Amino acid sequence: METDKTTQRVPIRELVKYYLRLGLLGFGGPVALVGQMERELVGEKKWLTKEEMREGIAVCQSLPGPLAIQVGIWISYIRGGFWGAWAGGWAFILPNFVIVAALGALYVHFGGLPWVTAIFYGVSPAVIALILHSCYRLTKLGMKDWLEWALAAAAFVITVAVQAEVALVFIGCGIVGLLYYGSLFRGRKAASTTSLMVGVPLVASSAAPGALGSLLGQLLAFFLKAGSLTFGSGLVIVPFLEKGLVQQMHWLNEHDFLVAVAMGMISPGPVVITATFVGYLVAARLTGSLLDGFWGSITSTIGIFLPSFLLILIVAPILVRYRTNPNVQGFIKGAYAAAIGTILGACVLLGKIAIGDWLTVLVALASLVVLFRWKVSNPLLVAATAIIGLIAFPLLKPEWVFVK
Repeated sequence: METDKTTQRVPIRELVKYYLRLGLLGFGGPVALVGQMERELVGEKKWLTKEEMREGIAVCQSLPGPLAIQVGIWISYIRGGFWGAWAGGWAFILPNFVIVAALGALYVHFGGLPWVTAIFYGVSPAVIALILHSCYRLTKLGMKDWLEWALAAAAFVITVAVQAEVALVFIGCGIVGLLYYGSLFRGRKAASTTSLMVGVPLVASSAAPGALGSLLGQLLAFFLKAGSLTFGSGLVIVPFLEKGLVQQMHWLNEHDFLVAVAMGMISPGPVVITATFVGYLVAARLTGSLLDGFWGSITSTIGIFLPSFLLILIVAPILVRYRTNPNVQGFIKGAYAAAIGTILGACVLLGKIAIGDWLTVLVALASLVVLFRWKVSNPLLVAATAIIGLIAFPLLKPEWVFVK
């Protein structure tokens, strides 16, 4: 295992600049975004080592919440400290928030955006290809021996079998890694641990009057729960959101929910920005005010992302201090292998939604060839497949898009 590490401090303004750009131009979902960070920050900018990137991915995948934003916060923390984590994390979110909130306003004002489904039809199979390509890069980054591959295979089978990511899979694989790679049974004295307190800023907001205030409270509570209790990447948080938003709260119907998911997939940045679109729709429709929709989008965005900041800022300082402990390293190796397996399993589950006819199969395969052969940028691939969707959808009229 590599033990070298970089200790350079990156100015907060540089972190903000990088994550604003990534939030504006980064497409393809959490795994693609993590792959892009690995390529640019490890390979090009040399802001962190492969080992630091690997640790960050394993830790973030083992925590509830969206993977991409947590990795971004992790990197911002170890290179920019406490305030760097807040600045880099929210810079990552801001461009996507502005785009999706604006699309929410247009959607409500015009009573729907028919072209969204057409774009979703073309882009979604390309997103599957982006995930597979990024997962390949992540396996090269961290998969080293037979046990990691065995744990990844087990995590893949479990994910596909239960049709969801299971939190216990990460914990179980981490424990296996700890036992196999760690020092508990090797006669070494484990390093002592010291409790580390991390200041957690409080977010206060003035309560809005009447029905809107009550709704904003419900939105905040729902998305705080989603961000705190749902393990896995932003892509796999979708089933949890569908159950709560459509089946339990009845805030959205199936069509509106699919549109919200499409917004998260076709827009840059973290996929769970779907929460911004949902918050806008729910609040604007309740009050009939586009301004109230804006407050709904802000509330939902804070709710879905705030737990990620708090979890990383609590866990990261401890891991930075004790990352050389063989037991910590063993747990991380096991959890990293589980991350690879569950990402591939999630890809299978998402493929059932994204691929349903000959054209989407062709788009997915062609996207894979383009990514591996010519290394086309993510925004260019997304733009090209969006055009394909806009042209092909009205011609083919694929009914399965509306059924799934």
